[in-house]
Amino acid sequence: MANMKLKKGDNVIVIAGKDKGKAGKILVVDRKKNRVIVEGVNMVSKHTKPSPANQQGGIIKKENYIHASNVMYAIDGKPTKIGYKFTTVTKDGKEVTVKQRIAKKTGAVID
Repeated sequence: MANMKLKKGDNVIVIAGKDKGKAGKILVVDRKKNRVIVEGVNMVSKHTKPSPANQQGGIIKKENYIHASNVMYAIDGKPTKIGYKFTTVTKDGKEVTVKQRIAKKTGAVID
């Protein structure tokens, strides 16, 4: 399995499927199944019975998983690939190598 470069909280754009072109923030990442849940994307209807938590019951709309290959990281509203850059930082008098995610289109450090 390929390395998933997406993280919870990343802004992404859907590049394939019924919600193509929609953008949102990643809410959940499932690394084992290579899937993500994106805010407002791939909405499904879930039928629920009345319960103490949900007195009314009925049909609830909620987000469902989408495959990670169908989304791309978005920077300034445009999709871009994610790469890695190793930089050397001095901490407590020692040089430490740090791995940083970068946007390949702009070269900006993501986090």
